[in-house]
Amino acid sequence: MRYTSLAAFLSDGSAALAKGPVALIFAEDLCEIASTLRHHIGLGFRETVLFGGDDIDLDEALEAQIHRVPLDMRRADVVVDTVNAVIAAAPDLWFYYCYNAEFLFFPFCETRTIGELLAFHTEERRSAMLTYVVDLYAADLSAYPDAVALDEAYLDKSGYYALGRKGPDGPRERQLDFFGGLRWRFEEHVPANRRKIDRIAIFKAAKGLKLRPDHTFSEEEYNTYSCPWHHNLTASIASFRTAKALKTNAGSAPDIKSFMWHNSEEFQWHSQQFLDLGLMETGQWF
Repeated sequence: MRYTSLAAFLSDGSAALAKGPVALIFAEDLCEIASTLRHHIGLGFRETVLFGGDDIDLDEALEAQIHRVPLDMRRADVVVDTVNAVIAAAPDLWFYYCYNAEFLFFPFCETRTIGELLAFHTEERRSAMLTYVVDLYAADLSAYPDAVALDEAYLDKSGYYALGRKGPDGPRERQLDFFGGLRWRFEEHVPANRRKIDRIAIFKAAKGLKLRPDHTFSEEEYNTYSCPWHHNLTASIASFRTAKALKTNAGSAPDIKSFMWHNSEEFQWHSQQFLDLGLMETGQWF
């Protein structure tokens, strides 16, 4: 279903916001939009909402499975503002948000749905889930100048680390800042406030809850990686977004001839690879 504006979606989109989990996908450009949508529909989201320009062309079958909302993605903080507007319109629903050319993986997602995952997570008294944004990139940048290649994607198998997150009164309890991937290896081209790879991408909306520009929430418990008693589930987002930005930005593109290094590993498009690399946590989810 198509809407004329975000305001129209929030007022008339009762079908999209009736029951979660709902996937909110933001298209910054025309890259891999259809594959992004199909991947998340396949995970079992009850509804999928695509935000982006009117120039996005989808086939009729795919269009019929989603909600289309026009949005000017060039506006500063547009994603944060939009997610917060959706939270205010539909408290108590589970949401997930990502960008085009990003693909969510969670433990055993090949055989279990996102609904099953969140039912379990809710029983654990958790209202949000930490996700790691893991950079994907093409091996041959001459063949794929935007660094996006689904069939020949690579990721870094090491080089990830975490630092304690600072609060006004010292380290924040059960919160860490995570780093690694292309934002770490090519940090000279990435602003300091955009180098983290952690994102609270899966969350339950609540009255008064606000998403902040650094992908954390106003409720600090949402930003924790686990509860105080035991480890909880985490997930990963396989993302071409950083590679694409580095190779399409005039300031960084000439300096990058290849993203490949001795710790590059071919991406298998399977959750087990993230588990083996320590890039997601099963918690008590068996």
